[in-house]
Amino acid sequence: MEFSGHGEGQRLSVSTVQRIWRAFGFQPHRLETFKLSTDPSFVAKVRDVVGLYVSPPAHAIVLCVDEKSQIQALDRSQPMLPMRPGQPARRSHDYKRHGTTSLFAALDIATGRVIGKCYGRHRAAEFRKFLDEIEAAVPGELDVHLVNYATHKTPLIRKWLAKRPRWHVHLTPTRSSWLNQVERFFALLTDKKIRRGVYRSVAALRADIARSSNDITQIPSRSGGPSQPMTSLHPSNASAVTMPRYNTTRCCELLVQDTSSAAA
Repeated sequence: MEFSGHGEGQRLSVSTVQRIWRAFGFQPHRLETFKLSTDPSFVAKVRDVVGLYVSPPAHAIVLCVDEKSQIQALDRSQPMLPMRPGQPARRSHDYKRHGTTSLFAALDIATGRVIGKCYGRHRAAEFRKFLDEIEAAVPGELDVHLVNYATHKTPLIRKWLAKRPRWHVHLTPTRSSWLNQVERFFALLTDKKIRRGVYRSVAALRADIARSSNDITQIPSRSGGPSQPMTSLHPSNASAVTMPRYNTTRCCELLVQDTSSAAA
């Protein structure tokens, strides 16, 4: 490797270049991406949402609501090969697509419980139906604080919310879906099940979403006895997806630190 210095070429060995890169932490083979929110009310919105996480209002429930749209029902061209000593599980690169489904979910920030339902499409009409599910699930004496970004902006949803004074919408900043903690539910469901599944129909995909959610809702008993499955926000809703509790304390502490730094 050559470079110009004081008018004449210099040669450095590969090992020298590697030592320099290592000493300064250079990694020229890596490239990462970043995204900045352009929302002028970024700090105010983050503080509002994080405030709900850290100190939710009395006689109220805080729900993080969002959708995971276009979940594909993929059938692999060959059976998956199981994990072996020294070798991870493997799947074929090519697949056959059998349709999609969209999952709406609401995470109760205080308990970690999630209620969810799959729909064929992800329009405002489906979101309104999902809001009806939540309305029926939450006791009437509680206010509902909804953390959401875009779906509520349609006239249909605005009209629905206007008729229900106990509902309060809190906006996440533009390009800041990471602030909505239901995204952790979607990530867990994707990593643990959807990416590893083989589905020959949308019905099979929906059934597996519900079944896999039930499989991981076992909470260890403090007394050392058998673990008990969690219930959804509305136990009578057989189509509801239930998930385990989430410890949000550390996440909220980090968010408070980040927003304090941004405001400084």
